[in-house]
This record gives sequence, structure tokens and C-alpha cells, in this order.
Amino acid sequence: MPANLPLSRLRPGGGSPRRPLHRGLAVLAALPLLALAACGYGSQAADEPAGQKVAAGAEKIDGLDSVKIGYFGNLTHGTALVGVNKGYFQKALGATEASYQVFNAGPSEIEALNSGSIDIGWIGPSPAINGYTRSAGKNLRIVGGSASGGVKLVVNPAEIKSVADVKGKRIATPQLGNTQDVALLNWISEQGWKVDAESGKGDVSVVRTDNKVTPDAYRSGSVDGAWVPEPTASKLVAEGAKVLLDESDLWPDKKFVITNIIVSQKFLAEHPKAVAAVLKASVDVNKYINAHPDEAKAAANAQLKADSGKALPAKVLDPAWKSIRFTDDPLAATLNSEARHAVEAGLLEDPLLDGIYDLAPLNEVLRAAGEPPVDDAGLGVE
Repeated sequence: MPANLPLSRLRPGGGSPRRPLHRGLAVLAALPLLALAACGYGSQAADEPAGQKVAAGAEKIDGLDSVKIGYFGNLTHGTALVGVNKGYFQKALGATEASYQVFNAGPSEIEALNSGSIDIGWIGPSPAINGYTRSAGKNLRIVGGSASGGVKLVVNPAEIKSVADVKGKRIATPQLGNTQDVALLNWISEQGWKVDAESGKGDVSVVRTDNKVTPDAYRSGSVDGAWVPEPTASKLVAEGAKVLLDESDLWPDKKFVITNIIVSQKFLAEHPKAVAAVLKASVDVNKYINAHPDEAKAAANAQLKADSGKALPAKVLDPAWKSIRFTDDPLAATLNSEARHAVEAGLLEDPLLDGIYDLAPLNEVLRAAGEPPVDDAGLGVE
């Protein structure tokens, strides 16, 4: 791990005592909602369910007509993409319809969860933290992990050849206060440089740019690099950018949460069997992805095309997929660290994250398969 990012700053208990995060306002007034704009194993897991159709004789789960599932059209949401494409969720839900909604930003998914437009969703850490704290811990729970990694600092090699060269340059992030924005601000601070978090002005110019237009901004010279998730990072590399830093290298064991599974607390309380079914499907999908990476990559790309009308070319898809690790573990200690980074950057008041996790349903799925349980880092329901 690089010396400029000590373990004690990244992991509670790593080199220094963990200091608690106390209850407070979830965000500064200027930040109505932190966002992510790019943002195991079931006991009888099958490699590939037979399509999307309801099996003959299947029954509804918890008496539900449908379970509404949300996700982003990003490779870091590959568990959802593959699960939809291969029919895992529909198979697990039996005669209860699996319906889907694709989102482009964290705030809209949190709003959909709050309104009941979706029941369960794949989402990044910043909007999960913000959604939880803004509701005083009443709207959601994180019930599972999905992915780690898949975030890089990519730069114009003509302008930036080393870490020192980043000073004075223009670096894009997806959105003010989003997961990658917080990570870049934390990294800048670790270099000893100063940046005003809200304006993005300082020793480095942090330019908040939607992932969809970041490649155009790079091509035009409006930015010198970007701290972005996949596949945006690999799209920039295809435009001639170089990877200066893989964020995974800054974390213990090269693991940090990039995508979680959330559920509304009301839905979890009223329909635990449906939640368990979706988690069973998610665990089975991750098993399939890790056992059959090429086939899973193709399935994820096929779903991206179905959702957006456009598949990713191999020169983008292949390196992007390779940089993401799919895991059932929510990596709770790293979520706590990411919250602290937002506090230290001045983007978040100290939140109370106790109770944000309920991993009991997931651990039941894992236990049934003889797999070890995952940990909530002391942030689970009592």
C-alpha cells in the first residue's frame, strides 16, 4: 500500500483506534443529496437458469405479484446486469414477476426506493449513506454486497507523467459529493494539496462532469484526467489516456465497496422471503460470474445493449470487466471509511451509521451453502 495513504486513514482500527461517527446533519446545505452517478452461494445454485420465463408450477413469493428491482447501466452493477440477462432473479422469485428499472444517478434511485417505485436496488456507497442518514435511519438497509474495485485515475500522458504532475491540472469526477469525488478529494488531501470541496478549486481543479460526457471533455482538452468508475475509465484509455492509479491499490487487500444491495425497510419487514430470494439469486449470479467470467462479461454487455441500445466495444469491455471484483461481502469497514473521507472533505456532517446493515438474510443464504458469514463492521441492526 502506498506510503501516502496510511492504513489508519482507510480502515477503522487500522493503525489507530476507530473513532465513532456521531449523528448529525447528513449533508451541508449546499449538497441536497450525495450521489453516485456512474455511478456465496445458494444451496442448489445452477450455472445458468433457463431464461426469463416463469417455470411451470411456480408459486408467488410472499403473495407478491411483482418485486421491483433497480440498478445502474454500469459494469460495476454487473451482478444485476447478468442476473437480469440470465434470468436468475425471475427464477428465484417463481411466479412473482421480477420487474426492473434502470437509473443514471443515486438520488433518483433513493427517491424511487422511498416512494415504493422499487423495492430492492443495486447502488453505490455514497447515496446509500446519504439516503440512510437523511431519513434518520428509517428508509433503507444494506443487505448485501455486489462489487469491489473498478475505479481508476486516468490521465493525459502528455500532461501528467507522475503523481506530482497532477498538481495544477484539471481532473474530472462524476458528480459533486459522489463516491469517486470523495475518493479523489481524500487522495488530494493525502498528497498535502488543498482543494475547496464545494467549488473544486485549489491545487487541483476538480471538475464535476457527467460520465457520459467525460470522454468528450477529455478529447477536447477540457480536462487532463478523471477519477472515474468503469467503463468510463476504459473509454478514456481507448481515447489515449493512461492509468495513473487504480483505486484498489489504496485499500487494504485491494478491496473497497463500489456497489451494494439496498432494500426498503418496509419491504424487508413485510416480505422477507422475497428479499431472501433476490439475495439467493445475487449470490448465485456472483458464483456464475466468478466461475465463467467470459460468458458473464458477454451477458452483462448484452444487457447494457438491451437497456441502452448500445453495447461496449471489446477494447473498453475487456479491461473494464477485468478490474471489477464481484463479491457477496459488502465490505462494511470500507463503507465506514468512505463516510469518514466525506466528513473530512467537508461534504458530510458526521453521520450515525449504526443499523445501516442487516446481513442476517444474506448470511442465512451463505450458511445454507456452508459458506462463512460476512461482517457488518459493527454497523448492523441490533
